[in-house]
Amino acid sequence: MKVVLKIGGSLMEQADTLLNEVASHFNDRESKVKVVVVPGGGAFANVIREASRTYSLSEEASHWMAISAMEQYAYLLNDRTDIPLIDDTEQIPDGFSILLPYRLLKENDELEHSWDVTSDTIAAWITKRIGAMLVKATDVDGVLNGDELIEEIPARELESMGETCTDRILPKILADYRMDCTIINGTYPGRVVAAIERKAVKGTYIKGNI
Repeated sequence: MKVVLKIGGSLMEQADTLLNEVASHFNDRESKVKVVVVPGGGAFANVIREASRTYSLSEEASHWMAISAMEQYAYLLNDRTDIPLIDDTEQIPDGFSILLPYRLLKENDELEHSWDVTSDTIAAWITKRIGAMLVKATDVDGVLNGDELIEEIPARELESMGETCTDRILPKILADYRMDCTIINGTYPGRVVAAIERKAVKGTYIKGNI
């Protein structure tokens, strides 16, 4: 089983603990799961956003700089977890690996170049490319309607909600790809494990195949 695990920049402070605990769970069980970790941009992308505003950068330049920011987060995660880095999806190793996405996206430049396309959409694109399931770990329980957690929602309906805990393009990509996504709170490693194992878990299940 292949899984893309998107780790949000909002989890940067505890991402190493999260990954170590989740990876240890599957390693202890000699699971055949292949988990590709796609890092967000986090504080590194925020620097690019500020530079983009300060220097009036083009969306083209900002796009590739922001993807480079994802790679900085990847190196941070690798340094603090010893989970290996990969830079392509042709030979995905067993267990956990952390993707350096820049070269892959340069060679397959298929996504819109704008701040509406962030690591969420990139993670979905990678999920489609390798035929995996998508789990997005962030610092909230899922998509909220006011203070109420939405447990399940069609991607097209999520698209109409505007700003949520996903980037603006992810719902459209999920609907176009007819692909589902589970959003869970990554401050609870057990929820990440449950999502990967396709068990019932507190979070939001986005249905793209409708």
